[in-house]
Amino acid sequence: MTQSNTSRDIFIKELPGLSAEPAALGLFGLAIAALVLATTDLGFTDASAKSLMIPWVIFFGATAQFIAGIMDFKRNNIFGATVFTTYSMLWYAVGLTLYITIFTDAAFDLANYGFGLVGILAFSFLVTIASLMTNKALLSILIFIDLAVAALVFHVFYGTSAALVGIFLAVVALLSFYAAGAVLINAMAGKTVMPLGKAIWKP
Repeated sequence: MTQSNTSRDIFIKELPGLSAEPAALGLFGLAIAALVLATTDLGFTDASAKSLMIPWVIFFGATAQFIAGIMDFKRNNIFGATVFTTYSMLWYAVGLTLYITIFTDAAFDLANYGFGLVGILAFSFLVTIASLMTNKALLSILIFIDLAVAALVFHVFYGTSAALVGIFLAVVALLSFYAAGAVLINAMAGKTVMPLGKAIWKP
């Protein structure tokens, strides 16, 4: 077997003229972390025992998106780089918040967490507008992220039900799985197999 054949197995397909697309990694990470949080918010898992949420938040929600963002910086993709790295910091903050509230006796005020989420909501709204220039799948994901963060803000400040957060996160997970799969499969096929939808706004 030649060297060229050994380098082409079922996991690797070289696509001439194309660089590796990190969006699939970032979106898969988002999908998995959002799914884990959604199941807790919707009552499918024990909300009083949240400690095992932390690894999924840190590794998939945070680290996977951070790697994707850094790769996008190197590819001069300002949108992907900004969105993935900023949301990765949100997931790191969520993971650390869970750790502090579960495993330490440190005094805390959840209002600090709430105001941080307000800042993330402002960021998310702006990148949702920017996503009008990308594709409909990404726009849909960001709209439901906006709704999830807004519902979480109300949950933190006013004690509203976490179930609404869970519903929005579940939709984020489903849309992200589709978008990640589309990026991966379309890149491997070298053509559009799973459509992402054309941009709505072309200034």
